[in-house]
Amino acid sequence: MRFLMTLLLLGASVKTIADEVLVNLIDYAPDIKTEIRYHGSDNFVGRRVDGYEAPQCLLTLPSAQALAAAQQELLSFGLSLRVYDCYRPQRAVDHFMRWTRDTSDTLQKARYYPTLAKSELVPKGYIAEQSGHSRGSTVDLTLVETASGQALDMGTEWDYFGPLSNTQNDTIRPKARANRLLLRSVMERHGFSNYPAEWWHFTLKNEPYPETYFDEPVR
Repeated sequence: MRFLMTLLLLGASVKTIADEVLVNLIDYAPDIKTEIRYHGSDNFVGRRVDGYEAPQCLLTLPSAQALAAAQQELLSFGLSLRVYDCYRPQRAVDHFMRWTRDTSDTLQKARYYPTLAKSELVPKGYIAEQSGHSRGSTVDLTLVETASGQALDMGTEWDYFGPLSNTQNDTIRPKARANRLLLRSVMERHGFSNYPAEWWHFTLKNEPYPETYFDEPVR
């Protein structure tokens, strides 16, 4: 399935173009497990995030194809990808920024940022006014066992704010470190690069819209 999208051009106002730019991952890799957490309350905000009107994983076509290829490799190991976030509309990022300014809301602090003050999340770069996810070629994911559906130990929660989430953090359990490096190596073989501060965050190296930010809701 493809979608007409609204584009937020860097340094420009929101414009609408009649161009099909995103596809639904399920149409290209139906066996990848999806758990779009910003569509519900299981996330650092603690409620559904603006712009997530459906629990869908939308990506640019080359990103979806590359992810499908990575999944095929992992299935041969008895493993599968589980996706937590894909395309993220700019309005969702705006929601995050508003949330950071409400310092009285610390509902999820113990789980997602126990060692940081909420006021530190923006200055330290954990949350920003724009996200690569809004370009449609970035995905947050982990590994699960296909037989049991159980997630592999990665050392932290997805979206955990702190140094423990650095992909090569050397203080986490050896098994978790090995699992992170396995995920990274498979994703790199299929054209993705990892954001070193977040073991779960991967962007297609040759993303088709590197300067364009989208703002259409996920439907």
